[in-house]
Amino acid sequence: MLSVESINVAYGPSQVLRELSLRVNSGEVVCLLGRNGAGKTTAMKAIMGILPLSSGKITLDGVDLGKLPGHEVARQGIGYIPQGRRLFSELTVAQNLEIGMLTRKSPPLVLDRILDIFPRLRERMDQPAQTLSGGEQQMLATARALCLEPKVLLLDEPTEGLQPSMIEAIREVIVQMRRQGVAVLLVEQRIEAVMAVADRVVFIENGRNLETLDAEGLKKDPNVLRRHLGV
Repeated sequence: MLSVESINVAYGPSQVLRELSLRVNSGEVVCLLGRNGAGKTTAMKAIMGILPLSSGKITLDGVDLGKLPGHEVARQGIGYIPQGRRLFSELTVAQNLEIGMLTRKSPPLVLDRILDIFPRLRERMDQPAQTLSGGEQQMLATARALCLEPKVLLLDEPTEGLQPSMIEAIREVIVQMRRQGVAVLLVEQRIEAVMAVADRVVFIENGRNLETLDAEGLKKDPNVLRRHLGV
């Protein structure tokens, strides 16, 4: 289980997260929702050790991630697909995937399994990442994270700018990871995408918790979305 307990995070003098708490169980999809600037991406970066905690605690299966250097967090089994993908653009598809494989020394069969999920990448292994379409780049960013055999998968706006067929492909990956017992934390602006996969939804505003609801409860009371997101 990924547990975030009362964390505070600042960019210099500007505090962004204020006593934020959430949990994601194995085999569960939790969506983090809030208006622009609410602190969603900051929460992801804090979990990954990219941003230091001012206070609070982040643990994965009892391991205190906040005490680890950033590069060690991924080795604990957290795959991160950041907004904007952040690929090594001049490296080939194969080289980007190899970086993911090396993070936790995953065996070759892991790569074969991932390429079965994304057969289009198998056809483009020698292409530089920068030559791929936007949808293919998102596939590559997702595949690279899966190369870690993650216990937890963090996805920040994974469907942004994608055509419907690619959005459906990403949704299928999320559902498949949940079936395999992976804990998934998703930041997503498209409400329909959230409702298609979420088990629970955590609303935040100004870096603080507002409300946590089961997705089924949210479907029954759409006024919650209007109240917290203005939609």
